[in-house]
Amino acid sequence: MLPEINDRISELIGNAFREAAAQNLLPPVSLPSVELKIPREKGHGDLASNIAMKVASRVKRSPVETAKIIASLIEKRISRKTIISRVEADPRKGFLNFTVTPGAFHDALRHLLRVPGHWGESRAGEGEKVLLEFVSANPTGPLTVAHGRQAAVGDVLANLLAKAGYRVSREYYLNDRGRQMKILGESVYLRWRELRGEEVDLPADYYQGDYIIGLARRILEGGLKPAGRELSELPPEEAIDYCGTFASGALLEMIKKELRDFGVEMETWVSESELVAEGRVTAVLRDLAARGSTYEKDGALWFRSSAYGDEKDRVLRKKNGDLTYISSDIAYHREKYGRGYSEMIDFWGPDHHGYIARLKGAMKALGLNPARLDIIIVQLSTLYEGKKKLSMSTRMGEFISLRQVLDKVGKDAARYFFVRRRKESHLDFDLELARKKTNDNPVYYVQYAHARINSIFKKFRAVTGRPLPDFTKIDLACLSEPAELELIKKLVLFPGVVKTAALTHQNHLIPAYLEELAAIFHSYYNHCRVITDDPDLTAARLALARATQLVISEGLSILGVSAPDSM
Repeated sequence: MLPEINDRISELIGNAFREAAAQNLLPPVSLPSVELKIPREKGHGDLASNIAMKVASRVKRSPVETAKIIASLIEKRISRKTIISRVEADPRKGFLNFTVTPGAFHDALRHLLRVPGHWGESRAGEGEKVLLEFVSANPTGPLTVAHGRQAAVGDVLANLLAKAGYRVSREYYLNDRGRQMKILGESVYLRWRELRGEEVDLPADYYQGDYIIGLARRILEGGLKPAGRELSELPPEEAIDYCGTFASGALLEMIKKELRDFGVEMETWVSESELVAEGRVTAVLRDLAARGSTYEKDGALWFRSSAYGDEKDRVLRKKNGDLTYISSDIAYHREKYGRGYSEMIDFWGPDHHGYIARLKGAMKALGLNPARLDIIIVQLSTLYEGKKKLSMSTRMGEFISLRQVLDKVGKDAARYFFVRRRKESHLDFDLELARKKTNDNPVYYVQYAHARINSIFKKFRAVTGRPLPDFTKIDLACLSEPAELELIKKLVLFPGVVKTAALTHQNHLIPAYLEELAAIFHSYYNHCRVITDDPDLTAARLALARATQLVISEGLSILGVSAPDSM
């Protein structure tokens, strides 16, 4: 693949930093990913990098001084063969400002048109295997809004990593044993008895939602008979176990369907109960004991997690013999390490933040590298209908489910809004805005740009009676208007944005880019007629519109959002 402008400028910057170190102008430093942006001020060149600001503290120089050194070294390398005609250091903030030769922009645009759907790809991952485990809600109820945001964030990051050359797998870990599953069975059993006319007292900490009644009704009306007997003939413990098994199975199927409807397909599903039944949890406890990382106290088995950064030690096995959640999680994550992944990424809710140290500590205690395990905390969401804040309370089983959000706004808007803000930030999700068919709605605004381009193509065919030209064979040199060059610059930046978003795990960079691209295109459309009296100019502008459409489509595909041809 032809080296992109981003890569060439990154190479120039990297060589300059190495040369600066060799000449003792700057200390040697490992550079982060180079990001390029279009400068706000027109006189500051075509593209700008803030690399001097990123490394200023490490090289112990001000950004301005660092930028001056790097610019002077790059300037010596500029020739007719380079894509850069000028470089300068911003004397105020330390940006490196680059002026790119017009021919380089046209070459990049031509290449974009030759690789539809692949413009954002890179080899940054070098084929390394990455496992993403996300959602992983207990099969005790429908998926909530919090699960929906995790699902969107996890799935989009998986798409980004695949785009960057990683081999990606998606996984769901089922906590399908323990106290919560017991409570699920008891909740359904009590509701089953209630439906049969008995008076029951459902404890406050049992599952209260209407879905529990629905599950109980399915057992009653379906005439389900465990082991060929009526449920009423079984001892209560057996009946509760049956209700729990039936309910968790039914809820798991519902979860799988909701995820599919949300555009998420998990490659693997791992069961906690199977890990326990196969003896893997017991085996990991033995290994921890052999390494001196456990001890007995008050009849319970404890993990010395305080020795690995946790605030206190944790119980692995209670004095009654019951295993705790951390025991199964340790066994599950050790099993992940054994599958040969270079990186394993977990997505957790903010209430699990304190869990990180103990789990990573357990990996270290087992002789595994905790740096290979990356735990991402995804903040919660608050739903609004315009200015009205919706209640998210789980009291008495009242909560807003992912299914309700999908029914209200659809998959496209839900996925887009869930990833539009930084995952580390609380999300305010306005359902009313997400339903609007106006440019105020960001997903509509981006999708409309794609559809608008399609309408341009339809108009061209209607006016001329000819099919669209072969965009890969068009002379693009006539694209020289400021609005045209601004649009080309933005298109050229897309591979770098995708690469940065993948490597830094920042999904929100994609919708931010798409919204900026859509704004630039709409502005371009209002300033430049695409279909003109000049056949060559018309063909070139059609090609530019097609390139824009391809990038919008590719970006929306990463987000799992459709790119409609008409709206």
